[in-house]
Amino acid sequence: MRTTICNSRRDFLKAAGAIVVGFSWCVPGVLAQQASPARLPGSLNDNRMLDGWLRINANGTVTIFTGKCELGQGITTALAQIASDELDVAYERIEMVWADTARTPNEGMTAGSQSVENSGTALRYACAEARQILLGLAAAKLGTTADRLTVVDGTVSGGTGKTTYAELAREANLKREATAQVKPKPSSQYKMIGKSVQRRDIPSKVTGGQSYVQDMRLPGMVFGRVVRPPSYRAQLVSFDESAIKAMPGVVAVVRDGSFLGVAAEREEQAIKAAQALRASAKWNETPDLPPSAPGLFEHLQKMRSQDSVVNQKIPTAPVGGKVTTYDATFTRPYQAHASMGPSCAVAQVRDGKYQVWTHSQGVFPLRRELNKVLGVPEANITCTHVEGAGCYGHNGADDVALDAILVARATGGRPVKLQWMRDDEFSWEPYGSPMVMKMRARLEESGGIVDWRHEVWSHPHSTRPVSNPGGNLLAGWHIAKAVAPAPSPNIPQPAGGADRNAVPPYEFPSQQIVLHYITDVPIRVSALRTLGAYANVFAAECFMDELAIAAGADPVEFRLRHMKDPRARAVIETCAQKAGWNAGQKSDGSHGRGFAYSRYKNLACYVAVAADVEVDRRTGKVRVTKAVSAVDAGLIINPDGLIAQIEGGIIQSASWTLKEHVGFNRQRITTRSWADYPILTFPEVPAVEVHLINRPDERSLGTGEGSQGPAVAAIANAVFHATGARLRDLPFTAKAVKVALSDAPSRAA
Repeated sequence: MRTTICNSRRDFLKAAGAIVVGFSWCVPGVLAQQASPARLPGSLNDNRMLDGWLRINANGTVTIFTGKCELGQGITTALAQIASDELDVAYERIEMVWADTARTPNEGMTAGSQSVENSGTALRYACAEARQILLGLAAAKLGTTADRLTVVDGTVSGGTGKTTYAELAREANLKREATAQVKPKPSSQYKMIGKSVQRRDIPSKVTGGQSYVQDMRLPGMVFGRVVRPPSYRAQLVSFDESAIKAMPGVVAVVRDGSFLGVAAEREEQAIKAAQALRASAKWNETPDLPPSAPGLFEHLQKMRSQDSVVNQKIPTAPVGGKVTTYDATFTRPYQAHASMGPSCAVAQVRDGKYQVWTHSQGVFPLRRELNKVLGVPEANITCTHVEGAGCYGHNGADDVALDAILVARATGGRPVKLQWMRDDEFSWEPYGSPMVMKMRARLEESGGIVDWRHEVWSHPHSTRPVSNPGGNLLAGWHIAKAVAPAPSPNIPQPAGGADRNAVPPYEFPSQQIVLHYITDVPIRVSALRTLGAYANVFAAECFMDELAIAAGADPVEFRLRHMKDPRARAVIETCAQKAGWNAGQKSDGSHGRGFAYSRYKNLACYVAVAADVEVDRRTGKVRVTKAVSAVDAGLIINPDGLIAQIEGGIIQSASWTLKEHVGFNRQRITTRSWADYPILTFPEVPAVEVHLINRPDERSLGTGEGSQGPAVAAIANAVFHATGARLRDLPFTAKAVKVALSDAPSRAA
């Protein structure tokens, strides 16, 4: 994989928008707080005490506290780089503590590609202010002024001699509110920021250390399993409790309403006991799921919805001349997180205190949700983040934490490691919502788009803990004193949820974006990476391609024709140049190239992708052979980390696009194993090139979910270029492609 970094200090769009605080949309009154002149940068606004962010230790090390979770995205590495530069302390002597309700700031969810934007921004200001406090003390001690001091790895020199942060820390008062009046260092003084340093989380994963919660072992620990209902609204009638209790190694059998769990001395004993428990359980079931595809999408459009105009631009002058109208409809099915390691948690309940080790992406929201379900004071609940094997989005991490606690209450104080089985994960995790996107545009004779309409039908894209007044933990629905779910609000623009990236980044004289928001959720859905952006960018960028073809224009030139943002133009042009884009390039009928662009959430990173595909016309199989991407994420903290995020997004998008969808009938989820849910395999992974445009004097922009949308559209556009078949329904399985090819002209285009 080849990588280049282009540096530019031009002052493009300095006022690119206010810093967005993660998931503040669900907190009443937060908009008024954001408008207040006293607002502090990033997550510092809601966590104002300096000592909540850092501690100078007696041995000269510095401990940094962040509420964001390490999910394999390398955030603890990037944040350590920021702290190292702002404090002038060696990177190796920065210790990281993350996402622990007993120790760290509350930064809500680690989601939405906002960790560097919010936690990184807060740390820059907190560390800059702490450094100034320490230098003020050093100046008094050494008989000089702060501007005459130098700091190397926490040792301060000047005046009458030297001192260290460790010595000064005894007098430094960091137990004070931050002011954010001390400016962080300019980019010219960075030593660690902008460098690719070794990731902190990788070595233990490679060597087999206890990186994941699935690997945890505590003294006296027992092993748990849970038995779910066979379908969504099933109710437990009976089960053979005495037979299960008599099985070897069984420590406890737990029933609470329709919740069933078991704990045993050994893991294989817990699995056998759960199998026996499942076999003996009797349930009442109701067939009330929606129709599967293709009927699903007609059903979705007929469901009761909350309709709103998300964005609208009224033309200032009538359009003259001939205008042609174009329409297209695009769909996305239910898709799963399909985490590589099934969700797991370790819990211990002792002396009225509840401790859970969890791979939840929001330990503070999880604690509040546990308080809601259990009726236990939050002060008695501690949630500590431990990485999960394959953790992103709202998968089963929060649910399994409650499962573990419900079983741990029956083990007499012994800790319980409770892990889901594979069919638990596929059947019960929250999926990405199905979506329908209807596009309409009018094209004038000169080749310009004069009117644009984008309509979206979708369920919610976040039912995470504490995102609504109802209950969001699975076992909470099944226990006798149930906490039922309640309708979830859509995340408002500019970030958006179901309508994320539905507002076009291009300049059109007239446009209207309409959301049909369906709060009734017959199948469980929540936050899958990018929320609605993956499908909305798919629809919008494929439609841009169709309009370019209709206008007789090159797809890249057509996009630039409608784009004013100079940073967006630079990304589009860089991607096209690095990919060797050739306007008018012909296809041999099997090989094609496609292009797409988006700015994630219309306020985060700018990403363009050019994809090469190979289509086997006999089998219908599509293979993505290569993808080239250009990215502008503002100030780059760790280039390798950013590149890995973009690469991973492209590969994941290719898997979603070509293979992934959840199967179900009118009663049950039928996707229960990897055989039912194929994903991209290692031999199918495309070659990926990522080219970074570094802007050191701009703020850092979130990148974690920036490439999935452009990647799907680039793949779809490449298939059209190769075959003349326009694919509008995800995923592009071999069967679907064969049908499309039979309807498309066999031509080189």
